[in-house]
Amino acid sequence: MTHTTGFTSTGVILVLFILLVIVSRSLLV
Repeated sequence: MTHTTGFTSTGVILVLFILLVIVSRSLLV
């Protein structure tokens, strides 16, 4: 794997995780 691929994969995971947290908080509220 190249550093670019690893960074992109990590970025995508972080974005999905953040979106999941935001949606969860919205549902809880």
